[in-house]
Amino acid sequence: MNIDQILTLVVLVCVVAALIWDKVRSDVVALSGAAVLLMTGVVRPVEVQGAFASPAILALASLFVIAYALELSGLLDLAIAAAVKMCKRMGAAGLWMLLAAIGCFSCFLNSTPIVVLGAPVVRDVANALKLSPKRYLMPLSYITVLTGCCTLIGTSTNLLVDDMARVAGQPRFGMFEITPVGLPIALVGGLFLFLFSGRLMGRALTDAPIEPRAVDVPMRGAQVGDASLFAEPRPFQPAKAAAAAAIFVGAIAVAALNIAPIAASAFAGAVLLILLRVITADQAYGGLRPQILILIAGMVVIGIAMEESGLAGAATSALVGSLHDFSPLVALIILYALTMILTELLSNATVAVLVTPIAVALAESLGVSPRPFLVAVMMAGSAAFATPFGYQTNVIVYQMGGYRYMDFLRVGLPLNLVTFVVAIIAIERFFPF
Repeated sequence: MNIDQILTLVVLVCVVAALIWDKVRSDVVALSGAAVLLMTGVVRPVEVQGAFASPAILALASLFVIAYALELSGLLDLAIAAAVKMCKRMGAAGLWMLLAAIGCFSCFLNSTPIVVLGAPVVRDVANALKLSPKRYLMPLSYITVLTGCCTLIGTSTNLLVDDMARVAGQPRFGMFEITPVGLPIALVGGLFLFLFSGRLMGRALTDAPIEPRAVDVPMRGAQVGDASLFAEPRPFQPAKAAAAAAIFVGAIAVAALNIAPIAASAFAGAVLLILLRVITADQAYGGLRPQILILIAGMVVIGIAMEESGLAGAATSALVGSLHDFSPLVALIILYALTMILTELLSNATVAVLVTPIAVALAESLGVSPRPFLVAVMMAGSAAFATPFGYQTNVIVYQMGGYRYMDFLRVGLPLNLVTFVVAIIAIERFFPF
């Protein structure tokens, strides 16, 4: 190993250890690693600049602004109020329909503000119907994650894998290219939660009702950000709501029709919202949620260092050597399992940066298309169900619902296995080697 590879490996190990230790904010950890790599010359300033200006960062930042404009217009509060009326008429069935509706929003909007908005509603409606909120809060988090896998912009994981694959010379993914895989996962996962999550939680559902209280989101990993931005009730403003919704739909349509990349269409939409005075510039900055953006950018710098130093190639060679005698399907299964285990321990951004270059090189060494391997990383990189800390939405409902750690393991581990099987079948069917 040369000096650059050794330095990159040391930084990578320290960053991963700090993220697992979880005593320092994850965005600070990622920035510290990037700073060390820059100061030691492993990466150049232009490469760091490129990481912070990557299409994934631009798309996410723009989508955050658009989502915040929808929130400020009162449109989401209006939708929630209508859902509450439906739940009071239909009882438990209405609550499940509410979860499904929230999941549909999560196909196109970041799941964290959706869960911050929806979790208190689900809790209060369940209490009003004399049902255990625990029966519905954990499925709420899981469903938003599952449906986020249905489109390219549903999760930051998908955008980041797409960006890292582009760096590795692969063509970009279309808006709905992964839908044939994500949709079966979401449907089967949702059905599993409907049928079995209550039984798997067992005694946890017999606890006393959860009293309404403010959403106090833990700071773990600094991935959730300032929940107060999304928790405050907003008066409905029809004109602004219509403009924000139209611009959001337009940005999605432009990207879906391949007229422009999602980074370009979302950025144009965010700027248009400011020009039309649907949202002020200061409000737009307030909705950016820089913790997540900086975390991703810092991890992209580490990914670039792995590529430039040759560390990713060395790791790939070792993995390819161990999988050389296996078929592409077996290699795909092993890669999915490895990614799924890592994402329970680390942030999805970290996993996407670490595994995406390996997935591309592994596919090329086997002489097959990298596409199925990249889709596997997207799906497994978000499949953090077995721990309350694997995904930021899990953290929110974990604290609000008063769950125990083992509650997530009882429900999330079987859900991981079910979605694993469905994902492999769907990937093999729709993304041939």
